[in-house]
Amino acid sequence: MADLLFYIFAALTLVCGFFVVNPLIRNPVTNAMFLVLTLVNLAALFVLLQAFFIAAIQILVYAGAVMVLFLFVIMLLDLKAEVRRKFSRFGVATGVLGVTALGALLLLAVFRSGAAHTASPHLQASTVTLGKALFSDYLLPFEIVSLILLVGMVGVILLSKREIK
Repeated sequence: MADLLFYIFAALTLVCGFFVVNPLIRNPVTNAMFLVLTLVNLAALFVLLQAFFIAAIQILVYAGAVMVLFLFVIMLLDLKAEVRRKFSRFGVATGVLGVTALGALLLLAVFRSGAAHTASPHLQASTVTLGKALFSDYLLPFEIVSLILLVGMVGVILLSKREIK
């Protein structure tokens, strides 16, 4: 039963992820809602891994707080249909080729390392162990993500700032 649920949630995650970046969907709010569905399906995959804390954080932080910020940005920027960028066939083909090459390299690296057969020790630990690993082993990526979010927030403020006459 767990295998069937894994395949269902994995397929739903891939389909919703495709609709997030689908150029045929012109409404950015629809893309954002598909991103919420993608994050919820990822949380379901974490539940199947019995990583309940990570699943709860996935829902609360990403599907909750970050998506609210994304929707505020979308609403503040007031995107118009005629201003949207047109996609060139060369750009789309280059992007698909690049993503395919990176995905193949990632799969090759995972299978060569043997990590596909072993579970991470952090997934089987308590929240105390997870917190210690986050703030010791993974401190630099944690701080880089916080700086990227800070730059994004400052950019949103600057983009949404209107001149008062």
